[in-house]
Amino acid sequence: MISTLLFLSEAAEGAEHAEHAEATLLGLGPEGWVYAGITLFFLIAIFGAKAHRQLLGALDAQIAETRKSLDEAAAIRGEAEALLASAKKQQAASAKEAAEILEHAQHEAEAIVAKAKADTADLVARRAKMAQDKIGAAERAAVDALRAKTAEAATGAARGLIAAQHDAKADKSLVDEAIAGL
Repeated sequence: MISTLLFLSEAAEGAEHAEHAEATLLGLGPEGWVYAGITLFFLIAIFGAKAHRQLLGALDAQIAETRKSLDEAAAIRGEAEALLASAKKQQAASAKEAAEILEHAQHEAEAIVAKAKADTADLVARRAKMAQDKIGAAERAAVDALRAKTAEAATGAARGLIAAQHDAKADKSLVDEAIAGL
């Protein structure tokens, strides 16, 4: 296209030289410059449109990439919020479970203390009963021993009195009386 324009411009120039001499710039006259300008305009328009399309395509791709990143960030934020909510629920459940365990432990401790008190009271009562039984047994043994010694002393005293007051004659009369009474 450029070569056609140049050829036309040279042909026009040759025809013009025959008539009169025109002013030229870089060997082109006013019509040549018009053709060169139009050619340059069309070239810029054609390549500029392609560049404009490429520039818009690059911007659209960057916008799409940015939207994709924003969507991913929104999805990640949603997941993070869900994880946070789940963690808060687990923390609340754990706190509730810990409170229940503590309350249960307190009830068990109170039950153990109450059982220990009851067992201690039973043990003290049994020991007191055993002590009273031992004291009673010791008292009975002491009374029995005292009775035995008293009986021995009475027997010994009676023997001594009988031996002192009765002689063989009195014994004989007693034995005879006992036999006669039978």
